[in-house]
Amino acid sequence: MPAEEKAQYYSDDLSKPFLLNSSTTYDKGETRYWRDYLRLVCYPIEEVIDAWPEKPENFRAVLSEYTLQVRELSSKLLKLIAQGLGLDKDYFGGDFSTGKTQMNINHYPPCPDPSLTMGLMPHCDRHLITLLAQGTVSGLQARYMEGWINVEPIPNAFVINFGHQLEIITNGLLKSVEHRAVTNSAIARTSIATLIIPKTDCLIAPAKELLNENNPPKYKEFIFSEFIKAYSAASASREDVLEFFKLN
Repeated sequence: MPAEEKAQYYSDDLSKPFLLNSSTTYDKGETRYWRDYLRLVCYPIEEVIDAWPEKPENFRAVLSEYTLQVRELSSKLLKLIAQGLGLDKDYFGGDFSTGKTQMNINHYPPCPDPSLTMGLMPHCDRHLITLLAQGTVSGLQARYMEGWINVEPIPNAFVINFGHQLEIITNGLLKSVEHRAVTNSAIARTSIATLIIPKTDCLIAPAKELLNENNPPKYKEFIFSEFIKAYSAASASREDVLEFFKLN
């Protein structure tokens, strides 16, 4: 779309169900972030569709269909994860996964000097799981020991990131994944991250079925909205945020 048409959607108000923004300076100004993104709430569809743009004219129809398909996939994955843990297959249904699904469509233009920028800062996702369609261009990296490894794109596949809530509910058995996005000088990269989020008033705690005398609870019980407040006040690293909710 022409820049003048896109400009009406530009906003810093993260409470809006749809906005366009560009990352600028984070981390006390030490690093520049090279990204344009659409941030939108995409579920429940009937509650948010009127806030989506009407242009391009097929945007709402395509986004609605994609949202339903990716949520169905997330439901299947969560059932498999639950069964693999020995939990009821519907354990992660209900409040754990029926909050307002968020989608971030990230665009990383070619950068003249990638050594001066990042696409996204190192972070762990604060929700349950993320389904990432990262296209065909490399740029995603995951923390491994003291360094970073490339997560190369696989055609027609999603990258599934475990978030903080899944780590807490499994009492640390499944770890949230620290990751980042890097830039390159040759080709643009676009990715679509769909965030499966608990309801704001959802009670989060280690699953009782996974606890015993050899595996006592490592985390406190809390309401998801309390976690969001702590996450916003922290550096978004897994250690900083999760430490706040650990039992002494």
